[in-house]
Amino acid sequence: MWTIGKLSRATGVKVPTIRYYEQIGLLATPERSEGNQRLYDARARERLSFIRHARELGFPLEAIRDLLSLSDDPSRSCADADALAQRQLVEVEARIARLTALRDELARMVQHCAHGTIAECRVIEVLGNHALCTHEHAAPATLPAEG
Repeated sequence: MWTIGKLSRATGVKVPTIRYYEQIGLLATPERSEGNQRLYDARARERLSFIRHARELGFPLEAIRDLLSLSDDPSRSCADADALAQRQLVEVEARIARLTALRDELARMVQHCAHGTIAECRVIEVLGNHALCTHEHAAPATLPAEG
């Protein structure tokens, strides 16, 4: 059995995050010691390690909830898990494409900088006018409605 601090050190997940995962139901409410300390068993440690690894791979919490549910039924087909992983892969690839476009645009701005005055600064000019960008590197920002 592990206390929350020992579980945190063993898994690399911060104590407030462990409490949050309990609060939203990703981790079961643990037993309590006579001194009212949370006590976690090996299953909780394995589950928390699973959650941490899934988070490192960028899975959103709802997908992790679904994956945990699937892992609780070992005889079930893995088609749903494969589909969740495929969706995550598509999201990661899209994120990489956006980051690549951002890198290219920043490199272009810096490369075209004449190192003169702010009035001639290409960085300031491009940041002030998105139309000067060569890539669509971000979703259009939505401005709050004027009231």
